[in-house]
Amino acid sequence: MTRLYIPEAIPAHGILDAPADQAHHVAHVLRLSAGDALTVFDGRGHEYAARIERVSKSGVTLRLGEPSAVDRESPLAVALAQGISSGERMDYTVQKAVELGVQSIQPLAMERSVVRLNVERGAKRVQHWQAVAIAACEQCGRNRVPEVLPIAAYTRWLAVPPADALRLTLSPQASLTLRDVQRPAANVVLLVGPEGGLAPREQQDAKAAGFTAVRLGPRILRTETAAVAALAAMQALWGDF
Repeated sequence: MTRLYIPEAIPAHGILDAPADQAHHVAHVLRLSAGDALTVFDGRGHEYAARIERVSKSGVTLRLGEPSAVDRESPLAVALAQGISSGERMDYTVQKAVELGVQSIQPLAMERSVVRLNVERGAKRVQHWQAVAIAACEQCGRNRVPEVLPIAAYTRWLAVPPADALRLTLSPQASLTLRDVQRPAANVVLLVGPEGGLAPREQQDAKAAGFTAVRLGPRILRTETAAVAALAAMQALWGDF
């Protein structure tokens, strides 16, 4: 069943003119037509059975059923702090992290980040990553859209550590594995470096800020693999896998 995210308030009367971007997606990308069924979700926990009433040059009209509060969220609340990687690698990380249940994504500008973005380009990349997150929710069935936060400098972000959270980072040299870590009682913050990982000073600063380093086996993983593997392992150990 095709799923469509509607960011605007969904009217109670059951008839909705889809926003321009979503109407274009329905008519020209998915090539759906009048009578086709789909599911609409609002990103805040509700989904609606819907049917296309009309497709025209002026837009797409949907008829919606009653809202259903369908919860597909993991009981494990993970915030991913990800060092910015290049191109498709970052897109892949965002997409798969959303599929694996992450609740928010904080892109970090770090010492070994290959990509350097000014304020304007950085804001556009965040918009792009948010669109990737939305598309992942449409695909995987989540009805809550994780937020991709504005890019932050690593040292500035680390200076305000998240409260009441298990803080983990990845290091091939770590002595602990995830199995050695006690099941978290609250949220988890997972810090993953960009290409090349965390620089030595960044590792020291993370440790000083209360982050525990863990390893994912004896092999060195790419940045886009590391985040996904860690999230999958945490879901298997503590979440809903």
